[in-house]
Amino acid sequence: MSEKILEVKNLKKYFKSGKGTLKAVDDVSFFINKGETLGVVGESGCGKTTTGRTCIGILDKTEGQVLYKGKDVHSLKGADKKAFTKEVQIIFQDPYSSLDPKMRVHDIIAEGLRAHKMCATKEQEKAKVQELLTTVGLNAEHATRYVHEFSGGQRQRIGIARALAVEPEFIVCDEPISALDVSIQAQIVNLLIRLQKEKGLTYMFIAHDLSMVKHISDRVAVMYLGTVAEITDSNSLYRNPLHPYTQALLSAIPIPDPEVEEKKERIKLIGELPSPIDPPAGCRFKGRCKFATDICDKERPELREVETGHYVACHMVK
Repeated sequence: MSEKILEVKNLKKYFKSGKGTLKAVDDVSFFINKGETLGVVGESGCGKTTTGRTCIGILDKTEGQVLYKGKDVHSLKGADKKAFTKEVQIIFQDPYSSLDPKMRVHDIIAEGLRAHKMCATKEQEKAKVQELLTTVGLNAEHATRYVHEFSGGQRQRIGIARALAVEPEFIVCDEPISALDVSIQAQIVNLLIRLQKEKGLTYMFIAHDLSMVKHISDRVAVMYLGTVAEITDSNSLYRNPLHPYTQALLSAIPIPDPEVEEKKERIKLIGELPSPIDPPAGCRFKGRCKFATDICDKERPELREVETGHYVACHMVK
């Protein structure tokens, strides 16, 4: 049995707005095993980022429970909270806005080292920062520069070095490649894969690029309008998607063979994405699904295991 490092149970995160209550995350459950990567995918606004940030306590929960190594994340205090902030880190989506332009690279990376008193002397701190820069593919002399002197890909490497500084076990990668050029994206993903192998890291990898998620993830959770539609291992999801929404998403991935691409059937979703302020009763996906029946109007489908390790929230999947 694999050790579960993170367990999420019936998690809800709602936001009050002038138009009503926005249900960004609405009754989401999943787990992440130690040493694996769980990819979280879905359209913009489906709740991926909010889920990740609520899981690590950046956002307070509305309901439900998040357990990290068996401890409730949102109840941690004192020494337990301090230990949690060292073991759990996040790599943000936008390397342009997540790094302080007034700070030198050395100080950005050293913040965590200082907060957790991980270096006894300035010399140790300098050596550690230079080691981290080398680890992520930058030069030691980059430590004295400011972030505006770097490209987007280099900035994201600085963000990764900052996350690694405190020697975490679990990292939320919040769309870490979406703001980067396509030519740089694969370099960053390959860097994350190498670091995971070298340091035994566990990732929650949030993205909307399904082909890149397949490359890095052991298992994949597909989200739709604040809920989880399907979770299974990466190979099963891409080989045999069961939820109609997952099938539509995967049909949109371009195939680099013109003949195969031309013959491929693209599944086009009907209708518009409903508002998370006023989500439909029953199945959230029913208005865009060609298989929807009366039960989809009345009952919200539960996420259930239909094959070993393959969970789907759909009334039509037996």
